[in-house]
Amino acid sequence: MACFVLSGLALGLAPLLMPESYSWVSNTTSESAAQALEGAWLARLGFLIFGLAVLWLSALAAESWGRVGSAFHRTFGILMLATAVFSHRPLALNASFDHTEDLLHSTATTVMGFAFAFGVLAVMVVSHRRSTRKRVLDSIAIAASVVIPLGMVVWGDYAGMLQRLMFLVAYIWYGGEALFRPTVSIFSSVEGQSLR
Repeated sequence: MACFVLSGLALGLAPLLMPESYSWVSNTTSESAAQALEGAWLARLGFLIFGLAVLWLSALAAESWGRVGSAFHRTFGILMLATAVFSHRPLALNASFDHTEDLLHSTATTVMGFAFAFGVLAVMVVSHRRSTRKRVLDSIAIAASVVIPLGMVVWGDYAGMLQRLMFLVAYIWYGGEALFRPTVSIFSSVEGQSLR
């Protein structure tokens, strides 16, 4: 849970390191981690911590998420790491940049969105003992992963704010899974193996 909080803080504070032309309302988190941008390290760190946290949680929650759900969330985590490694084109329109790196970043972010949506859906379908509260959050997360990207296209001037809302939904979903996942079976199986 601490990793999700640290990642959220890094991405939330990243705009403070940006040039005056940067706006958290219109500019995305990817643009705060862009190539050749001073201060981009903080947003990249946020992506890195988020990706590692999701991979860790995927391993811990594999039993309750099921094979398919875990695979989609592991994919999300790996692609989040990729967004930290491969950066968006610079904010300055006339600046030179690595086109391949920008393409890899864009591809990773696009596929990552699908991985999150399908991962949440898979967990929702597989988990029969899921509480009503979790199912409501699952539905919100799936809806947000479809509606918000469309909103970013329609209302481009608010793309940054909308994307941050999407991140918030993802943090809340993963945070809820980290806080309220079934731990008894995991610990009991570890204890059982140690007694053998």
